This record gives sequence, C-alpha cells and structure tokens, in this order.
Amino acid sequence: MQNGDYMVRATALDGRVRAFALNATGVVSELQRRHGTWPAVSAALGRTAMGALLFSAATLKEEDQALTVEVKGGGPAGRILATANGRGEVRGLVGNPQAHADSRNGKLNVAGVVGTGGYLSVTRDLGMRETYQGTVELQSGEIGLDLAYYLTKSEQTPSAVAVGVFVLPDGSVDAAGGYLVQLLPGLDDDEIAEIERRLGSLPHPTSLVKEGVGPEQVLERVFPDGFELLDRYPVRFHCPCSRERFTGGIVSLGETEIRRIIEEEENDTTEVVCHFCNQAYHFTREDMAAILEAAR
Repeated sequence: MQNGDYMVRATALDGRVRAFALNATGVVSELQRRHGTWPAVSAALGRTAMGALLFSAATLKEEDQALTVEVKGGGPAGRILATANGRGEVRGLVGNPQAHADSRNGKLNVAGVVGTGGYLSVTRDLGMRETYQGTVELQSGEIGLDLAYYLTKSEQTPSAVAVGVFVLPDGSVDAAGGYLVQLLPGLDDDEIAEIERRLGSLPHPTSLVKEGVGPEQVLERVFPDGFELLDRYPVRFHCPCSRERFTGGIVSLGETEIRRIIEEEENDTTEVVCHFCNQAYHFTREDMAAILEAAR
C-alpha cells in the first residue's frame, strides 16, 4: 500500500555525511498498474522514480519545486522519465511499457531494456524563469550506478545510490526501496573507508524491504554510532493532470489546429490521455465547439 511508503532524511558524522532512504513499494506498484509495464520495465521505471524522489529530497528546498530524471539509453524501453516534487510526490512514464530482455543469472535484465548507449539527465525546476539541467553518459543502464555517477560527475559530490524493485512472477511489484548517501568535505580516509565497507555489506534494497527493514533501520546499519534524523515524510504517486488542464492545453493549440481535430475526429468524442498516469479525458463535439470558441 502507498500508505506505507515514506522517506527519511538524516545527517551523520557531525553533518559531514547526508543520507536518505525510502520505501516506495506502493509508488512503484501504482506506476506498474497504470502503465501495464512488464517486469524489467517495472524495475527500470521504478528505479528512475525512486531516484527522482531521492534527488528531490537532497536538492529541493520548497514543496512546489520539482526535479525530473530522464533516461534515454537506446534500449527497447525507450525514454524513461520521472518527475518528483518537494512534497514527496512522483509520477513517471516510459516509451514502451512492454519491452523485454532475457534475464541474466535469474535476475531482471534492466540494462537490457534501458540500453547503455545514451544519457541520464536531471532537470531542476526551482520556480524561476530558467531550469537547471545536468547530463551525463550512461555507465551501466542499471539506473542506480548511473545516478551515483551523475552526482559525482555533475554535482561533484561523491555518492552511493542503491535502488531496487522486486517483481513477482505474475508481474506485480512486491518490494521497492533504496537509499542515497553523500560524502561531504571534512571526512578522513578511515571514515570514508568505513562508510564504504558498511554500504558494501548491505543486502540489496529489495531484500531489506522484504525483511521488513525500514528506512531508519537501513541508516542504522550504515551509521551504527548514530545519526541525526532530520525529517520523515510520506512519498506517493501523484499526477496533477485534470480535465481543466487539458482543456487549457487544447485551447493553446490555436483555432486552426482545434478545427482540424474536430474535422478529422470520426467519433462523437475526442479522447485525450495523460502520458504520466494514463487517465483518459473525453470531450464531446459540443465540448470541442466551446473550446474552439474560447480559442478565437
């Protein structure tokens, strides 16, 4: 259930380490349900969505700010995109929800559907006139390693990112979770080595979720000497689309384009579908005529 999904934000070692961890099983389950993704794509989209949530927690200062992670690796899944905001809300889309790649060593072949020949970009919308975007070449197509590479390369912040999705044989999502640990200036070599050792000894994120290990307990394993919990808040799937928004979008097309749509529509209604949540909105001929009038 999404109600059990939440994020924690913390610092450790006198503020020289920042850490974030989340359980997002319900979020990824909702993405899978809405898009009808096949297993490897469920994992790829879910990892990207959790990456967006973790990055948002690490970089956004206001609730109405937003951050988008986009992955284009050249694989059969096509473009993968997830947008999260400062309220812990996320939505996502994928070009081909039913892409498939043969499993590797009994595990979902995420890199096989994502591809490895493209890029990962992060765009921050801070509510200003311009957005801020950084882009790096994909390193693995596994998403987690690529997210960590982005932070190290683009943000100059050495980071560990782990995100995982466990999909059952029937295609449903059984577990999804992850964490982000950022090393800040002031750490000595021994402290860094100890953090890396503890991170390396952690089980896979989905194993932790399936064992009932919560985000706080994940951080306890990385920082056994203690950490300062700064925040704990729910994360959830949310798409702000509405009939009113799509009406405004159609009006913005202009009179000529709206007239063309009306003339070419063979049915009595025009259907518009949100790519993020697959919600369909229907506009009758009378609705379209009113929209056309508003566009004049």
